[in-house]
Amino acid sequence: MFFSMPQLSTMQWTAILVGAALFVGISCYSIYDALRRDFGSTNAKLAWVQLAVLVPFFGGLAYLFFGRKRGRINQ
Repeated sequence: MFFSMPQLSTMQWTAILVGAALFVGISCYSIYDALRRDFGSTNAKLAWVQLAVLVPFFGGLAYLFFGRKRGRINQ
């Protein structure tokens, strides 16, 4: 093997997995929510999706705090 896995406790592995799930969850939800909202232009929608994809965690947080207010839910 090229490297060995570190010996971590169950609590440390749990913290790592919860953090990773939160990271992926925020990014995926931001992309999903941006795709189903109407921003008035396709460019605005594309910009928010690109931000969430290219800057995974912080882009998703930026969308949740600032982008959701700009879009309307399609009915």
